[in-house]
Amino acid sequence: MDAAKLWQNFVDTVTKHYVDFNGRVGRAQFWWYVLVSFLIGFAVGIVANIIHLPLLSSLVSLALLLPNLGMGVRRLHDTGKPGIYILIPIVPSVLAVVFLMMLLWPIAMICWLLTLAAAVLLIYWYIQPGDAGDNAYGPPPPPFTA
Repeated sequence: MDAAKLWQNFVDTVTKHYVDFNGRVGRAQFWWYVLVSFLIGFAVGIVANIIHLPLLSSLVSLALLLPNLGMGVRRLHDTGKPGIYILIPIVPSVLAVVFLMMLLWPIAMICWLLTLAAAVLLIYWYIQPGDAGDNAYGPPPPPFTA
């Protein structure tokens, strides 16, 4: 595993594909990006806690929101699914907040469980192999090795 290549993958995604929702991305490239993104978030969280500036973690999360969504959409495209499926967990989340505001706790908890189930479904789709040949979203991505 080449850490420089992993970092370059992350930097390329953030700089060249910041709001790119077209095309496909392979499993390896996607999951290595997720790992680096997680490690950056973890490190920033520790630093933000040490310097008592929780806003820093929020700013990093906000800065990575569009690249993360783009990678998720392109990963779904690689498996032949429409990118709009990335929004599936949002519906029960919004409903849960609405029910919490109405003080309907049991219904809100069911909505949170549905949100969790939707997130698990997305992860299941992300770990599936991509389509071998061309699909509606373009040619297969080039192989990525760390």
